[in-house]
This record gives sequence, C-alpha cells and structure tokens, in this order.
Amino acid sequence: MAVPKRKTSKTRRDKRRTHDALQFNAAVERCPDCGEWKERHHVCMSCGTYRGKQVFEVQEV
Repeated sequence: MAVPKRKTSKTRRDKRRTHDALQFNAAVERCPDCGEWKERHHVCMSCGTYRGKQVFEVQEV
C-alpha cells in the first residue's frame, strides 16, 4: 500500500480543496416571449420559441 513520505502541508491541502465550496449554477434566464424560466440556448418548453421564432406548437394538457 502506498504511504506518503511527508505530511501534506495545510497550503497544499487547501489548494486541493478550492473547488469543494463551488456550487453549480444552472444558466437560466427568463423567456422574452412568455416570461417563464428556461435554460440559455435552449427552446422554451412553455411557449415553444427560440430566439424569437416559433419552433414547435405547445399542446395544452
């Protein structure tokens, strides 16, 4: 089994853990047509538009 020869310093340990505090923030924005939340660069699922053009018709359930 591999065993470290030296103690890992606090600085080296903390450098390794820098990304532990980061949180995932989904890229979301308001749809300019209907105002619902949608992911950026994706078709709005509530109104069916993308960049001001109608991509598909939304069926009412």
